[in-house]
Amino acid sequence: MPKAAPQPQTQPPVVKTATANPANSAQSGDDTSYVIKVGVNEVNLVFTVTDNNGRFVRDLKQQDFQLLDDRMPPEKVLRFTQQTDMPLRVGLLIDTSSSVHSRFDFEQRSAIDFLQQVLRRGKDEAFVMGFDSQPDITQPFTANLDKLAAGINGMKSNGGTALYDAIYKACRDQMLPVQANQALRKTIVLLSDGHDNQSHFPTSQEAIRECQRAETSVYTISTNVSPTKDSGDDVLAHISEETGGRTFVPRKEEDVAHAFYLISDELRSQYALEYRPADFKTNGDFRPIWLAAADRKYHVRARKGYYAPRE
Repeated sequence: MPKAAPQPQTQPPVVKTATANPANSAQSGDDTSYVIKVGVNEVNLVFTVTDNNGRFVRDLKQQDFQLLDDRMPPEKVLRFTQQTDMPLRVGLLIDTSSSVHSRFDFEQRSAIDFLQQVLRRGKDEAFVMGFDSQPDITQPFTANLDKLAAGINGMKSNGGTALYDAIYKACRDQMLPVQANQALRKTIVLLSDGHDNQSHFPTSQEAIRECQRAETSVYTISTNVSPTKDSGDDVLAHISEETGGRTFVPRKEEDVAHAFYLISDELRSQYALEYRPADFKTNGDFRPIWLAAADRKYHVRARKGYYAPRE
């Protein structure tokens, strides 16, 4: 299990302003803030900030944040962008096991509404995966909403639950191969009760590591219909926390649609930070990230780290 970055004993330095290297950028119409040619030793970190009431904070500056990569300040910050409107690559993972049967039809409709709301023509793409005892890609990456809706509607609820296999394979086979000369936000939205009884992996940790390798955040929506949280909800919360996503535990059907709405809003309320880490080595090791707002009344949600490439 990768080690989490400890809280520094001394106050880390404020992120310093730096101009992006023209060699690492390319123009594309009006979307110059999106197009970044990322070198092997450059990190793109997408994150959101909320206040104590859970409201998004969209007007902070670069100097309002503190950053440690592998417990060290970055060598150089190349770019900082407020309220970015990045292209999205979204994976919709829907638990189709018999344990989620009672709300399955409603969740399918809510998922379709979410994709119709969040995907923009010519900019965003999504894929759809259903999973019971094994994962099944019902629609690979596409921008075609009709195909995505067909992929969701074609799912049937039955069987056991291979939750960790589904997350692992979605990141390995769909998210990790995504390469582009532009900053993308890669996100999985997962509907499940959080219980696993069929995966080849004994815990969620390998699935989390694959999400970190693929630089993919996971937003989870619990399908647990009991009046209280259970161990499955804790699993979903852990996956979201480690990957920089967020977890929702709806208790009523209409709350599922609201959770999708909040995820859509969050994906459009973000910051992007591109930096060059200090003492970077292409050794395949996990590098923990510690990112915080200088004003502690603000809460930063970002992935906990990443894996350096291996030579």
